[in-house]
Order: sequence, then structure tokens, then C-alpha cells
Amino acid sequence: MKDFTKWFKEKTGVHNEKERPFFRDGEVWSASLGANIGFEQDGRGEQYLRPILVIRKFNKEICWGIPLTKNKKKGPYYFSFFLNDAPSTAILSQIRLVDAKRLYYRIGTVAETDFTEMKKRLRALLP
Repeated sequence: MKDFTKWFKEKTGVHNEKERPFFRDGEVWSASLGANIGFEQDGRGEQYLRPILVIRKFNKEICWGIPLTKNKKKGPYYFSFFLNDAPSTAILSQIRLVDAKRLYYRIGTVAETDFTEMKKRLRALLP
């Protein structure tokens, strides 16, 4: 069973105390995504962290982020690539607006060719 009370306490701290770091499109960050409902991707550990790809920076405060997994997945809702010489898969169907306060540390940057292809795949999902 998920402990939403614990996540609420962590979320309150992120909202009230966390500074927004500088970030760019194509970067992968460890982000505090929290304890979520149903099949939404959760963060892990004390800070509920999960890697996300910054797909579109709107300003210094918000971006679109796509959660990543180490599990190899196939299909139109996933895009697999290598990050820091390790396999990674973007869960395209779970794109979400992310406040930069959720970003903790930069993990790396996606190769430009992979980033371009991923954006094409994401656009293909839209009606």
C-alpha cells in the first residue's frame, strides 16, 4: 500500500524550500515525482525520485517531462535509447508538466539524433 501521507510531507518541502535549477531541453534529471495513482509512474526512495527527460522547456520554472525506465519496452508508447552507455526507455504516454522545483540533479543529456527521433514519435501519438 502506498504511503501518500509521507509523500505529502516530502511534496510540501519541495514546494516551500527547493530552489529551481537551470535546465535545458534534452537533459535527463532525477526528479521528485512522488507517489502517484494507479499506473502512473512513481518516484522511489525517500525523495520519490525518478529519471525524467526534459522534452520542452517553457521557461525557467516549468517544462514537459517524460518519465524513464530501465526496463526494455516496445510499442508506440515507448522510445528506447542509450543514456550514459546504459539502455533507457522513455514512457511517451506519461508526458507531464513538471515544475523545475522537482528537479534534483542532472543525470546526462540525450544524443541529438535520439532526441529528434523521440520528438517525432511523440508527435505521432497526438491526434
